[in-house]
Amino acid sequence: MTAVGERLLKSASVFAAPSFAGRFDKLGVVIFALAAAALPLEPFATLKANRIVSGKGLSFFDALPAAVAEPAFGLLLAAAILALLRTRPELKLVAGAVAIIAILALIGLVPGHVVPPEASLARVAPASGFWILIFAFAILVADAMARLELGPVARVSALAAAALVVGAILGSGLWNGLSVLKEYAAHSDAFWREGATHVELAFSSLAAAVLAGLPLGVACQRSPALRSATLPVLNIIQTVPSIAMYGLMMAPLGLLAARFPVLQDFGVRGIGAAPALIALFLYSLLPVTANVVVGLEQAPAEVVEAAKGMGMTGSQRLLRVELPLAFPVILTGIRVVLVQNIGLVTVAALIGGGGFGELVFQGIGQSANDLVLLGAAPTIALAFIAAILLDALIEWLDKRKHP
Repeated sequence: MTAVGERLLKSASVFAAPSFAGRFDKLGVVIFALAAAALPLEPFATLKANRIVSGKGLSFFDALPAAVAEPAFGLLLAAAILALLRTRPELKLVAGAVAIIAILALIGLVPGHVVPPEASLARVAPASGFWILIFAFAILVADAMARLELGPVARVSALAAAALVVGAILGSGLWNGLSVLKEYAAHSDAFWREGATHVELAFSSLAAAVLAGLPLGVACQRSPALRSATLPVLNIIQTVPSIAMYGLMMAPLGLLAARFPVLQDFGVRGIGAAPALIALFLYSLLPVTANVVVGLEQAPAEVVEAAKGMGMTGSQRLLRVELPLAFPVILTGIRVVLVQNIGLVTVAALIGGGGFGELVFQGIGQSANDLVLLGAAPTIALAFIAAILLDALIEWLDKRKHP
């Protein structure tokens, strides 16, 4: 660390003196500790001679030009100090957002500073310090948003703003020197092909579960005997590990395809998308069915009785009264299924199901961590986006239901 960096760190310790103890934010102490440890102690980036070797860790000041590192260090330290103190959540939100954007921009500057022009095979990847800083300031942003109690529109707007920032960085070419973007350049066709397969498997299994789980949930709510027989079975299915479930699907589907070869024209085989789709469908049934039952039981009895008094038939009450009232709860189950399936599709690559898991397991097989990241990062992003959008929709519907 340079002398200026040491002086900045000492000034922070003076600023956070015991006299300010009463102004400390409990979560802010954790955020400050993470940032203060990551900045001087953890490597910010890793320089590798090629894509598969482990490489050498570079500190924050070694990875960046001095003219950039000094002010950036001060900015991140100031954001960490702001997190430490009890201040307005608006300030914490701005500080966390600015810090994250700065970190994302800084990592893109590393290749141009540390990679010699003649080292065409050299790779630069984010190291532990980068991820710790991102994690720390993401906690700060999430905590500030929770304290502000942002509504669904504000949360979706924040998500859109974050997507625009990442899109702008990608479009600017700032990250082109990073190893993960070099992996993307080499696997761009596979990335989009497997991405389309990933989304298709996640959403098609969800659609099938809704089509089957909705009437099954209604029937279970109407019949306690059917509920006691059905829900425990679905609960047992939910406990089967995903890799075991995919394996269980392979043998019967392989035998079925061998017995009826025409089924192979429709994609029914022992490996591939068919066993993955069936396994995901089975995993999805419990959350959908159980939430339909809970949602229908939570419908106000007086409203249902009023509909009955108006002369509505059972099907009319179900379609016009009970299901609309239960929809926010049902949508909660759909949210659980979608986020769950986006993650489980990754494992389906082990049986040829496709998806981003293909990149993940290729990277593991080749000891190429950045190829693993290329498959894992969009999977996490898809689950995160789906969760935020559906949470916002559920809250919006609940506010309309209870204004």
